[in-house]
Amino acid sequence: MIQFYKKRDFGTFIGDSFNFFKLYGKNYFKNYILINGLLLILATVVVIFGFREIFGQLVGSNVSGETYYFERYFSDNAGVLVVVSVLMFVLLLLIAIINYLYPVFYLKRIAQGAEKVNTDEILDDFKKNAGRIGKLCLGMIFIVAPMVLLVVGFSYVLVLIIIGFFLILLVYPTIFNVTTFLMYDYFNSTRGFLESLSYSIRSQFSYRNGSEKSPYWKYWASSFVMFIIIYIATSIFTFIPMIFFYGSILTSTPDGSFEENPFTGTMGIMMFVIYGISMILSFFLSNLMYVNAGLMYYDSRTDLHQKVELAEIDTIGINE
Repeated sequence: MIQFYKKRDFGTFIGDSFNFFKLYGKNYFKNYILINGLLLILATVVVIFGFREIFGQLVGSNVSGETYYFERYFSDNAGVLVVVSVLMFVLLLLIAIINYLYPVFYLKRIAQGAEKVNTDEILDDFKKNAGRIGKLCLGMIFIVAPMVLLVVGFSYVLVLIIIGFFLILLVYPTIFNVTTFLMYDYFNSTRGFLESLSYSIRSQFSYRNGSEKSPYWKYWASSFVMFIIIYIATSIFTFIPMIFFYGSILTSTPDGSFEENPFTGTMGIMMFVIYGISMILSFFLSNLMYVNAGLMYYDSRTDLHQKVELAEIDTIGINE
């Protein structure tokens, strides 16, 4: 069993994140698949069959000297494209909500002492918190997103003077930590959205009592390492198949139909299938980041560490 409410260092965050899935992985992903599996499959199907034709037309447009080839294709199929786009947006929104909040609700139950979590319990958490989830989505769209765009945009401007590159390396993990801390705190406390946002920002740089060393660098390093691990894992999965795909393009005999739409045929379908599976894989692996962020959040809640330790001592006394 993992103790959640305790101080951790950088190495412990990484080790305990993997240890969490060693202990709870089977139950965790079973529930995850039952709740999110169908949505992931539908999103993958839409990507493979819905956007394959769009990308094919975009790449192959104007090959016959027709300047407005792609524009005409879009206008002729506007209805289908709008339906596909709306469907994809709804699916990705639902997937994002589940993907972000499922670890929050799961870890909350485990931290409260549950050894195993049922799917119905997680679904019940989603239902009970439907109002707060709606407020969270609105806050993320109208408050957090503009702030993130401003910070990221400023960082990219500074790339022109080199320092921006290093700033981006700091900004992305920090933004991820702030947003995940926000969600963990919003559903693990009685604070409102703005209060949780304030806490998620302050907790990156100092502990509650303000007398301990800043946790910023261990939080940043832990998220950065997780980003690298997931990036390498997904890259390895897609790298070899893509070599075969581009190799077939370079070695195949040119013909008009291929240049018009390189995504037709077996290799074209295979490429989108690979990207679809890669998308599902990235969603699964992202749980490693969210669990890691959860451990960081519980590390920041020093106000609860002593209470939990005292409760555990009392429990030991009762059991004896």
